[in-house]
Amino acid sequence: MTRIFQEHRTRKIQDLNGLWDFYFPRKGSNISPMELKKADRRILSVPGVWETLIGKENYRGQALASKCFEIDSDSTARLVFKGISHTAVVFLDGKELGTHHNAFTPFSFDIPKIGAGSHRLMVQISNEHGDISALHVPNDYYNYGGINRPAELQILAATSYVRYNHFSPSQTKSGEWRAQFSVQIVNMYGDFSAAVRIRLAGQSLEFKGLRVKKGVSGFAFECIFPRAILPWTPETPKLYELETELVSDDGAILDDLLDRVGFRTIETKGSKILLNRRPVFMFGFNRHEDHPLHGSAQTLDTILQDIDIIVDSGANAVRTSHYPNDERFLDLCDEKGILVWEENHARGLSLEQMKHPRFREQCRNCISEMIESHYNHPSIVLWGILNECSSETPEGRELYKEQFAQIMKLDKTRPTTFASCKHFKDICQDLPDVLGWNMYSNWYGNSPPKEDLQRMADWLDSLLDNPKPLIISEFGGGAIPGYFDPRRKAKWSEERQAEILDECLDAYLNDKRLSGAFIWQFCDIRVDQSWAFSRPRSMNNKGVISEFRRPKLSYDLVKRRFCGFRRKICKT
Repeated sequence: MTRIFQEHRTRKIQDLNGLWDFYFPRKGSNISPMELKKADRRILSVPGVWETLIGKENYRGQALASKCFEIDSDSTARLVFKGISHTAVVFLDGKELGTHHNAFTPFSFDIPKIGAGSHRLMVQISNEHGDISALHVPNDYYNYGGINRPAELQILAATSYVRYNHFSPSQTKSGEWRAQFSVQIVNMYGDFSAAVRIRLAGQSLEFKGLRVKKGVSGFAFECIFPRAILPWTPETPKLYELETELVSDDGAILDDLLDRVGFRTIETKGSKILLNRRPVFMFGFNRHEDHPLHGSAQTLDTILQDIDIIVDSGANAVRTSHYPNDERFLDLCDEKGILVWEENHARGLSLEQMKHPRFREQCRNCISEMIESHYNHPSIVLWGILNECSSETPEGRELYKEQFAQIMKLDKTRPTTFASCKHFKDICQDLPDVLGWNMYSNWYGNSPPKEDLQRMADWLDSLLDNPKPLIISEFGGGAIPGYFDPRRKAKWSEERQAEILDECLDAYLNDKRLSGAFIWQFCDIRVDQSWAFSRPRSMNNKGVISEFRRPKLSYDLVKRRFCGFRRKICKT
């Protein structure tokens, strides 16, 4: 199950999760589909990563994943992977279907003809660093290997299907809601005439006489909805089912697509972020997809546990550091009213790393796949890019500018942002709609957060002609779980972490210049071994809960601060 709700009535979904055979080379790191007899065969549950296998805890190289499945009759199909970490070559019955890079974005293959009977799916997977990847590099989080998100085979009812229906809500001056629909249809054979039916919030629309060409066809529609619509907010996260059908001229339903959407607007005005035309303050956590039992392959149970903790803490927002998140997590953010800053996959890249020959292409693909697949989530209110990359250099600026331009072409309904650590040197602050700054007061320096914030605000005032919303996108300090020290200033103690967070939250939650504050981070996570010299336990220990989701001393403090702040803003 790739979502937490049913997406189709006409397509027959064959679950490809569960047990797969994984083949590893006995020597070296390279393996091909022709070398299975020479390989080491292991069994791994999908979604899953091979670092959970005994003896493969630190394996960086290649593997072949294999699974057989049955088809009842000759069909047209679509093969969907929500994420493979990190580079994949996919084969069906020995024939290569294509390749994909990036562990955190979905991809699919159309299969115009697949015969009845048994079939073998094989995926050549690599989690190697170097020439193959500009984005998966040794980093302050771990690059796992495997099929880390759900997979499925969709048996289509026809040779055409609805790829997406992007829903863009807006509100008229009189208070009515307007919806714009952008529908994309994929047609594997000849041109034909059809209709598109859309059902949403009690409205039923039908657009007839559409010419669907072979390949990809796009259509745009618009509708006004009555004032009875309940807007989506963190306090009232109302979701509506959006149903899209592709209908033949004789009335047969060729395909359908079900989604959940919310009526809400998000924009910036001066130094404020406006949700449904009212100022909103985002407060919460940076969160990585990492678990000691599952690595980056989140189970629905672990996703639910994280959501429950976030809700319990009183937070209203999450930043998906530093890549697009599992769509099941986003589905639950939609349900629970959690605001999301989602960003493309890049963290801390130097200018030399940004000059990697595959950087532009891999970033471009990540952005397009992220926005296409996650466009309809009302919880996503900011698109971010390139965390802590080379925004202080002219060459880096051109790359930031290029990616913001790409986002604006794909989605004009959401503001853009990025998180910088190039204090007083950044030359890209005019590019995003919302400013994000990573500031580790009292952890990487000795100055208090109020002083650091004042210096930053003064510099930004001198730099920009017009004010922009400002978010402290990362702040906090590390604590090794269970390490307590009577010397309250002792680094890595739970007391010191709580003290730093208390002082930061006192400064940021009460400063009217800010529009948000995100603690670094939600839970402790594994890091690449090259980072271990500054990361005790080979972990980034700045979580307010441990990797096993056990609260540290700072958790209760954060909960008290967040819940108190939530009560305060609800009164106003």
